[in-house]
Amino acid sequence: MKKILCAVAIFGLVTITHAADPLNGSVWKTIDDETNQAKAQVVFNQQRDGSFIATIQKILVPGEDGICGECEGMYHNKPLQGAVIVRSLKSVGENKYEDGTIIDPKNGKSYRLKGELLNQNKTLKLRGYIGISLLGRNQIWQRIQ
Repeated sequence: MKKILCAVAIFGLVTITHAADPLNGSVWKTIDDETNQAKAQVVFNQQRDGSFIATIQKILVPGEDGICGECEGMYHNKPLQGAVIVRSLKSVGENKYEDGTIIDPKNGKSYRLKGELLNQNKTLKLRGYIGISLLGRNQIWQRIQ
């Protein structure tokens, strides 16, 4: 009986480990949708409620000071490095995510966000929008690790 319980417990741990979301702990290079240039390195982390946040780890554009002069609220005139730019992004299954928000450092505005992992989790397609998804724009981020 002890062997059976031990086997069930180990199987349960293996299942939980494999069920971990591929977005959790991943690091991405953000690509500007207008210039096609890499802008920043961002890491995603899963929160206690299961949603995801993304924090800027590093600014990749030489010469940019990374200060968000246009941002409103707590990021106004603060360095972008360390800023949480994605909040409340939730997994809806099949490597798709919805109900998040993203801050655009160019204008300081916040947009609704949805996304999808593609190409064996090497590409993250994000769509920021106002109101409905048709009124928005896409960005493709590349996985670093």
